Amino acid sequence: MQDGSYDVRGDGARSLAQTSVQSRAGFLLKTYAHLFGALSAFALIEIALFQTGLARDILQAVAGMRWMLVLGAFMVVGWMCTFTAHRVRSLPLQYVALAAFVVAEAIIFVPLLAYAEFKAPSTISTAAYVSFAGFAALTFVAYLTRLDFSFLRSLMIWGGLCALIAIFAALIFGFELGTWFSVAMIAFAGASVLYDTSRVMLHYPEDRHVAASLELFGSVALMFWYVLRLLNARR
Repeated sequence: MQDGSYDVRGDGARSLAQTSVQSRAGFLLKTYAHLFGALSAFALIEIALFQTGLARDILQAVAGMRWMLVLGAFMVVGWMCTFTAHRVRSLPLQYVALAAFVVAEAIIFVPLLAYAEFKAPSTISTAAYVSFAGFAALTFVAYLTRLDFSFLRSLMIWGGLCALIAIFAALIFGFELGTWFSVAMIAFAGASVLYDTSRVMLHYPEDRHVAASLELFGSVALMFWYVLRLLNARR
C-alpha cells in the first residue's frame, strides 16, 4: 500500500479507468501475472535460503537485534520499494524495485519463518492458505462491487503511522505487541488489499503494471506476516 496521489501521469499516459475494456483486461492480466511471479519467486528464495543454510547465517546476523526492529524494517522496506516503483518511468527500474522488494521481504521473513518451523511447521502452510483465501475474497469484493476505495487512503496512512509508533514504543519501553496488535494489523492488511485493488482497477496508468503488482505483493506479504505471527503466538 502506498500513496495514491496520481491518476494520470505527467506525460499524458491514461489511468486504467480511461482505457478501453481490452486495455483494462490486458493491464490486469499483466499485473496479476507479475504478482504470481513475485509470490513464486518469494517462495523459491525462502526454500533456497533454508536448504542452503543461508537462513541460519541470517538468523545469526540478526540474533542481537530486537524483534521490534525486524517489524519496523518490514514496513519501511515496503514503503521505500513501492515509492521507487511508483516514481520511476523506466520499466527496467520498476523491475529492479520489484526484485529488490521480493528479496528484501524474503530475508526479513527468515526469523519469523524459522520460529514457525521450530514451533509448529504446519502453521506456515496454514498461514499461507488463510492469507490467500483472505486476499482472494477481498479481491472478489473489490471487483464485484467496482467501488472506489480511495476513501481508505487516510486510514492507510494513519494506520501505518500508528503501527510504526507502536513498534518503536515497544522497542523503547520494552513491552510486547501481543495478539490484538496482530489482529489489528490483519484487519489493516485487509483494508490495504481493498484499497490497492481499487487503485489497480481504476487509477493506475497503463505502463505501471509492475508497480501495481509490487503494491499488491506488499499487501499479501503484510497479511501473511501477521497471520503467521498470530498463529505462532497461539502455539
